[in-house]
Amino acid sequence: MFPLSHMLRSFVRIGTLKVIDADGRTQVFAGTPGPSVTMRLTDRSLYRKLFLNPELHAGEAYMDGRMRFEDSTLRDFPTLFSINRLSLGSYPLQKLLRAVSRGLKRLQQANRVDQARKNVAHHYDLGNDFYKQFLDEGMNYSCAYFLSDDETLEQAQKNKHRLIAAKLDLKPGLRLLDIGSGWGDLALYLATLENVDVTGVTLSKEQYTLSNEKARRLGLSNRVRFHLRDYRDIDERFDRVVSVGMFEHVGVHHYAEFFANMKALTNDDALMLCR
Repeated sequence: MFPLSHMLRSFVRIGTLKVIDADGRTQVFAGTPGPSVTMRLTDRSLYRKLFLNPELHAGEAYMDGRMRFEDSTLRDFPTLFSINRLSLGSYPLQKLLRAVSRGLKRLQQANRVDQARKNVAHHYDLGNDFYKQFLDEGMNYSCAYFLSDDETLEQAQKNKHRLIAAKLDLKPGLRLLDIGSGWGDLALYLATLENVDVTGVTLSKEQYTLSNEKARRLGLSNRVRFHLRDYRDIDERFDRVVSVGMFEHVGVHHYAEFFANMKALTNDDALMLCR
């Protein structure tokens, strides 16, 4: 199972990882007492792929069944990985690969306005019917907030909206900007809670069209409007700015630019929520 076995000996410092390889042989990698996971690999190519990029290829191998867990659950493996991840980062080859990756991030995460439009179109303009297959009724694309195990996805998304609204401290007459407004559910929800004026911006034509349709359907077009526009092209000022699930697209080298724009877009006593 070389070279994967060599890396796993250095990786597992806490807990036990039993690996059943493609030939049915079992190898045990153990450290101090901790969680125990049994993994079965059915494809020999994973010995090299997991060695070179474990975070990418582990997910792909699990999805297509080439990596399975026996006498343990999928949840057990991320737990074992999490408590040992620092030792993976110190493994010589992984350390080198991560250094190269950091050096390439400026190119990989280029976020010019024209490039951002292309990226968004490639991902979000696949058609709203596609996203309706797995999103909640409001088509919220960011993580939900489950207060209990038996809550539905719809309820968990409403929980998230309520929490965001409470943090924004909405008051009548305030102007609110939603950056990366998606299919509009959050912006419309906030407008139903308080008499605020809401502007949402997205680079997705599909999201833009559906969001404005929702606003018209709810009779909120006079206070909620959505624009097909990059946040960097806005020259107005707002009392509240909210951005949910969009910051991950900004790119590490554009963080300073992002927050400089936020300062330019907000009044002196404004609040901003970004997650």
